[in-house]
Amino acid sequence: MRAAGSVTQASPRGSRLRLILHIMYNIACMGADEYRGALEAAVKEYEALGEQRRAIDSRLAQLAQTIGTLSRLLGLTPTVPLSITDAVRLAMRSGVPMTPLEVRERLLAIGTDLSAYSNDLAVIHTVLKRLNAAGEVRIIPRPSGKNAYLWASPPRVIALGPEIAEFIRGAGKGPKRSK
Repeated sequence: MRAAGSVTQASPRGSRLRLILHIMYNIACMGADEYRGALEAAVKEYEALGEQRRAIDSRLAQLAQTIGTLSRLLGLTPTVPLSITDAVRLAMRSGVPMTPLEVRERLLAIGTDLSAYSNDLAVIHTVLKRLNAAGEVRIIPRPSGKNAYLWASPPRVIALGPEIAEFIRGAGKGPKRSK
């Protein structure tokens, strides 16, 4: 028996249970309009984060090129040299279509040592073809017959099912569902 005037304190377990019940009640009471609004907000945030990721990737590529160039100008050698594939990826992330010759010029400009290769252009061609096969770069045909390569940016929205894509295309004007 409790003494008169005593205050009961909620146990951490009891307050957690109340919180879970509160959340479940609110979810159960949400209607289709609230779900649509939540979906629209989630999709907008997803797209905004994708744009931020692309901007960050672009800036990281610029800074890596700057660091490579400045390091070379100072006579410093990197402690962990890039593989030729990673160096080509870095050069391609500028977002500008480039021929293999232009890729080689960019690699030399950022300080990549190509002297280890007897035919550096053949190596660059091979790397570009493999990156194309992996979907990391796209081939851009040119009238001169010499193909250029372009860094393939990731799709804006991925892993969304057809119903969600249809919802987005219809700007949320999908069929109304009852509560």
